[in-house]
Amino acid sequence: MSPLFTPIQAGALSLANRIVMAPLTRNRAPDAIPTPLMATYYRQRAGAGLLITEATAISPQAQGYADVPGLYSTEQLDGWKRVTQAVHEADGKIVVQLWHVGRVSHVSLQPHNLAPVAPSALRAKTKTVLIVDGVPTFTDTSEPRALDAEELPGIVQDYRHAARNAIAAGFDGVEIHAANGYLIDQFLKTSSNQRTDDYGGSIKNRARLLLEVAAAVADTIGGERTGIRLSPVTPANDVFDAHPQPLFDYVVRHLAPLNLAYIHVIEGATGGAREIADRPFDYAELRQAWRDAGGTGAWMVNNGYDLALAEKSLAEGADLVAFGRPFIANPDLPMRLRRGGPFNTPDRTTFYGGGEKGYTDYPSLSD
Repeated sequence: MSPLFTPIQAGALSLANRIVMAPLTRNRAPDAIPTPLMATYYRQRAGAGLLITEATAISPQAQGYADVPGLYSTEQLDGWKRVTQAVHEADGKIVVQLWHVGRVSHVSLQPHNLAPVAPSALRAKTKTVLIVDGVPTFTDTSEPRALDAEELPGIVQDYRHAARNAIAAGFDGVEIHAANGYLIDQFLKTSSNQRTDDYGGSIKNRARLLLEVAAAVADTIGGERTGIRLSPVTPANDVFDAHPQPLFDYVVRHLAPLNLAYIHVIEGATGGAREIADRPFDYAELRQAWRDAGGTGAWMVNNGYDLALAEKSLAEGADLVAFGRPFIANPDLPMRLRRGGPFNTPDRTTFYGGGEKGYTDYPSLSD
């Protein structure tokens, strides 16, 4: 049997197989409240060893896209409880991805129509999603303001509070979203962080917020229930770092003492090329830096994986493999991978927003 279908322990998470459903934003949570339809969607995909939810805002300020869920109100927790119960009834495991978008937002999505926040007042050359006349519409992000250093402890507390809410809502753990050009990644990378205080300049300073958030979450719910997502070289949302290898080697070495459940690494450009010509990166070196520093959690790889590439990566030292878009159209993806197909084709027009069409109506093999 392929190692992809064998059990594994990731911190406190006992997983039936090594297939992970990657976080996928679907914009189907009006007023940021998870719906019963979302419970059906995640339950259908509970055959994965681990489900990671769509990115979920930790506070009203953390919101950046229309109709994405949050984890800071009673109504949101009640909605998520339906989701976690449905997944657990199907013998699945699920963690929630904790998200602060930073500058990747729009004033209409921010409390009191204020400017989004960022490490530096640099507008992201990217788009967010608004609902215009009932239709999801890609829209330029708004001009952000730079966060004062005195505000950062409050954001760390928002992560701590969201992690506590996650456990109260029945999640098996959390994943800190520190990738793809959102707030934590904005602090990490030189293109978006031009600060001159203790959170800018050196690698140590730019990594400070990430490490403070990770320590706070691990302290609140236990490192063994905490994962973190990193994207060393993805150009998503207009970020890059001049020297990513030493930056991310530093990050994983300093995460190791927290005894995290897993490190989740996007290889290459999120949803795009696995190799970026002008941004070479040694992922084996990164994994070795984590292990050499005493990192005991699982190593999760992500980006463009199929069965053959997954098996190759597991043989080379990975522990878990995340699949993203294949899960959209194939709710029983683990079974289809085991049998070699057939695979449903996703309808791209239904990726963002809408109802059950292109969301919960894809047939399984048993159908």
